[in-house]
Amino acid sequence: MTLAVRGIVQAFEQRRVLDGVDLDVPPGTIVGLLGPNGAGKTTLMRIVFGVLDPDGGSVEWNGRPVGADDRRRWGYMPQERGLYREMRVHDHLVWIARLYGIDRRDAGERADDLLERLGLSERANDPIRDLSGGMSQRVQLAVAMVHTPDLLVLDEPFAGLDPTAVEFLSDVIRRHVDGGGHLVFSSHQLDLVEHLCESIVMIDRGQVVLRGRLADLRSASSDRYLRVDAPVDDGWVSRFDIDRIERSARGSRLLLPPVTDAADVLDAVRQHAPITDFGVEAPTLSELFLAATGRTTVDPVEDAIEGGRQ
Repeated sequence: MTLAVRGIVQAFEQRRVLDGVDLDVPPGTIVGLLGPNGAGKTTLMRIVFGVLDPDGGSVEWNGRPVGADDRRRWGYMPQERGLYREMRVHDHLVWIARLYGIDRRDAGERADDLLERLGLSERANDPIRDLSGGMSQRVQLAVAMVHTPDLLVLDEPFAGLDPTAVEFLSDVIRRHVDGGGHLVFSSHQLDLVEHLCESIVMIDRGQVVLRGRLADLRSASSDRYLRVDAPVDDGWVSRFDIDRIERSARGSRLLLPPVTDAADVLDAVRQHAPITDFGVEAPTLSELFLAATGRTTVDPVEDAIEGGRQ
């Protein structure tokens, strides 16, 4: 079974926010739907789940138009969290499972299993209002998984999470997909999620600007970066016509001009600073995005409309 989204077009207030978007989610692959805030990701997910009817295009599941029964077998974690904060964690999961037609005993067992897998067993009887943001996020994920969905869709699942919570959620995603599950998640945090994505669809202003397996996209790019653990001054490498140097607390990344020998650039840097860690790297997801769009920063789309809201 595969989710196949074809040629989706959607406009709000005479402005087209999705323009011929395709998306495929096969089993056993982590698919990232990526792009800046306002690019159209949430709108596409709402169309996939039938919340919005598109102006054009189709959504298919297992080679046929998707129906209500199919969608009931899917799990969705929305960007706007939808938990009842006064309910106890275990009770909330059982209640959601019962809404899917699962009998009470099975619902309780599923809730117990999910709470164990998500590290929430000790909080089973706590009201959701008493949980931290990261713990609430785990409950929201459990709600999306309690009926053992055929397809799991996560909208901005890493928003607002600390690094520990991000890594925990990433592990849950990997385990789900390793078991043959279908999973797609959206994110605007490109560099945060590039270690997780196997295949991507990247949207900018409602159009697909990159798609395919991430490893293939990175290797196909002609851009290469020299990474060194020192803050590089422009003057040190001026004879190489390097027009982009990114500096951070960890050092510098220099975009190498075509046919420039990385070893020559490294030798020039070493004349000014000791280098203990270096490497030649393919572009990051953010750098692939910038190259594909011609932008200088990965900023939100200022004039976009998502989900019908300005």
